[in-house]
Amino acid sequence: MKAAVVNSFGIPPSFQEFPLPEAGDDETIITVEAAAISPIVKLLASGRHYTSGNTAGFVPGVDGIGRDAEGKRVYFLFPKAPFGSLAEKSLATRAMTVPIADGLASDRAAALATGALASWVALSRRAKLQRGETVLIVGATGSSGSMAIQTARHFGAIRIVAVGRNEQKLDRLDADVKIALDDDADRKLREQFDQGIDVVLDFVWGEPAVRVLRAATKDRGSRMGEPRLRYVQLGTMAGAEISIRGDMLRSTGLELIGSGVGSVAVADLLAGAGELLDAAPIAGFDTNFTSVPLSRIENAWNGDPNIRYILLPGQ
Repeated sequence: MKAAVVNSFGIPPSFQEFPLPEAGDDETIITVEAAAISPIVKLLASGRHYTSGNTAGFVPGVDGIGRDAEGKRVYFLFPKAPFGSLAEKSLATRAMTVPIADGLASDRAAALATGALASWVALSRRAKLQRGETVLIVGATGSSGSMAIQTARHFGAIRIVAVGRNEQKLDRLDADVKIALDDDADRKLREQFDQGIDVVLDFVWGEPAVRVLRAATKDRGSRMGEPRLRYVQLGTMAGAEISIRGDMLRSTGLELIGSGVGSVAVADLLAGAGELLDAAPIAGFDTNFTSVPLSRIENAWNGDPNIRYILLPGQ
């Protein structure tokens, strides 16, 4: 079969022949219709993700849309190594598939799952957002951040604050408040926390997180008790480490929460994907993406970082 193959860490996968998978007990061969090049896929292929293996010689791709051995269209997650989703065929345990309805084209379903699953799971499982609460999104101008606005709205957020560096992209977002990380951002962030923020979704960490946490916690410590603030850490594009003062936690209602593999059970990730894709047609979820044939893997891999590429093995 044709597949994208990681032959060496640090270079783009190659479009080449790869052995066909063989299904064992409780496994199914997936005929892949669409799969995304997401940030985690690139990290795994570079050997730099915390769940990366130690050797190359595998097909990358952590999820996708395809047909199982019985011909049912499914979303599949974490295919069995070395058969990732960026190939004509992949291999998944049956427990790692969930049926999806026909209301979405496969490439759109793959793009939505990749872009929105992180915020869907974070809001439904980790922060447990309630209707009428407020959400602040750090890194809102990225693909996952912009999708988080849509999922937060779907879960009933009454006010959404978008934070990012690109003012032009911020202007296009459907958020109630938009804050560019410029010299005046600290004052604007403080104003929003003074009004009340219930949940923060942080896709970037690093220096932006320091500014947001400072605005949320500086000079707090009411004798009546500070309101609860669930700060959910989702990505580290702006830096892997930050410094946190102990009194940030003692004098406020700040709760630092992670959301990802390990802090969330894989079964919950899969269930969340099913819920998300079921809700998408009615909710009107949308995201920008570009679909390309699998044969163009090297061009897509090195393509515009602002574009979410969906690979189509059948073309």
